[in-house]
Amino acid sequence: MSGVKPDTILKVTLLVAAFASFLLSVTLYFQAEDGDLSARLNGVYVGIWVPSILALGALILSGDRKKNP
Repeated sequence: MSGVKPDTILKVTLLVAAFASFLLSVTLYFQAEDGDLSARLNGVYVGIWVPSILALGALILSGDRKKNP
């Protein structure tokens, strides 16, 4: 794994984290009981993490490109 660029590792890590958050969100939402609004809202809350993780990755990667043109 010595030939893999750090940018590639970061991108893959962020995509895996976002996908894991998505899967956890769907699991929490659909495994909630019919009347359990709190459990469904937990699924929605975790689902909000997905764009946050991707935005953080975009911010980190854009900052890195400004340093290394």
